[in-house]
Amino acid sequence: MKQLVKGGRVIDPSQNLDSMQDVLITDGLISAMGPDLPTDDVDELYQLSPNHWVTPGLIDVHVHLRDPGRLDKETIQSGTEAAIVGGFTAVACMPNTQPTLDNLSTLQYVNYTAKNTARIPVYPVVAATKNIAGQELSEIAELKSHGAVAVSDDGHCLMDSRLMRLALSYCQMLEVPFVCHAEDMDLSGKGCMNEGYYSTLLGLAGIPNVSESVIVGRDIQLSRLTGGHVHFAHISTRQSVALIREAKAEGLPITAETAPHYIALTDAALTNYDPDFKMNPPLRSEQDRLALIEALKDGTIDAIATDHAPHTPDEKALPFDQCPNGVIGLETSLGVVLSTLYHTKLLTPLQIIARMSTGPAQCMRLPGGTLKVGSPADITVIQPELKWVVDVTQLKSKSRNTPFKGKTLQGRAVKVFSKGKELLLDNAAVLEPVTLTKEAVTIS
Repeated sequence: MKQLVKGGRVIDPSQNLDSMQDVLITDGLISAMGPDLPTDDVDELYQLSPNHWVTPGLIDVHVHLRDPGRLDKETIQSGTEAAIVGGFTAVACMPNTQPTLDNLSTLQYVNYTAKNTARIPVYPVVAATKNIAGQELSEIAELKSHGAVAVSDDGHCLMDSRLMRLALSYCQMLEVPFVCHAEDMDLSGKGCMNEGYYSTLLGLAGIPNVSESVIVGRDIQLSRLTGGHVHFAHISTRQSVALIREAKAEGLPITAETAPHYIALTDAALTNYDPDFKMNPPLRSEQDRLALIEALKDGTIDAIATDHAPHTPDEKALPFDQCPNGVIGLETSLGVVLSTLYHTKLLTPLQIIARMSTGPAQCMRLPGGTLKVGSPADITVIQPELKWVVDVTQLKSKSRNTPFKGKTLQGRAVKVFSKGKELLLDNAAVLEPVTLTKEAVTIS
């Protein structure tokens, strides 16, 4: 079976490649690349325009699929279908399910369900401690031997420094990353938004930047002590960025991600108390947003991950300080990133795809993130100019809690291939105007 993706702009950070090329797929593998490849003997031809980007399949290393336990919020099937619409060819699922993903039977359930209901790979991240209680380590070695790619108590910080040291020592031996939810729970207290001008204005308890950076600093030192790989999840503050930049300059095994909402929005968006803008860590200040963009530009932050966190409408209908944290993002991530960073000329296409494909694969040591000859043909075709409205009634996710509801985004995946199999047949869009500025993005 031969398929030819012809006429697009190939963007592959793993080869430092950004040029007009064709991509030939033979039996699910990339077999050739180059300009004007012949169409003879091709079974399927995909003719693109020069406005289309052909990239390694996007990878999201931080997704909550709620399966098992809360199938009313999301399932492995619905979550991965949402991922495909968003342009993703693989996701890593987090362990705070019900029951917790901290034992072999639950891991086997996730693996079995993903194999039978998901059309893209689902890589399990297992709990670092039993029941994410921060008291006793899970059987990390056993879980890794059955497919776990990383460990994390995501949603909770492992506050016991001695236990964190022990966990990192195991991670170092097993060569798996520890995904750190960096939050000093005592400093966060009962806060529900960023501490600053807007928390004072709105009369809501604030979470200071230091609640994140204190733990980032601690875990960098523990990484230095143990040699364990720490991957910092959903980084949101300029202080954390500075610490991570220094640690990387030292050569420590440190990687980091941020989320689309932290580079597109600030705490100024909370003035109407909309619960769909509540997440943890919270939306921060404009200074923090700009620091995150600079960190994406220079590689201090390796990946953009959605932290896709579905909740039911009833849960999100509670008062702002009582409703759960979290927003969905699989279907809007690419559009938000392109609107915020590409169309404002803040990051190049090569930098953006590095943070959404090649970088995430490297952070979690996953297959993918490349279009090199011989690699599985996991490919995302993007139309960066396509303008579309986020209509929550059309989302594949079972939940609707997005801060970008009703907004116009510019840029969308229009084709997705997994090992050469076409998964996304069409991504119809509503064309609307969009206003963007270099200084501060405005998503209409």
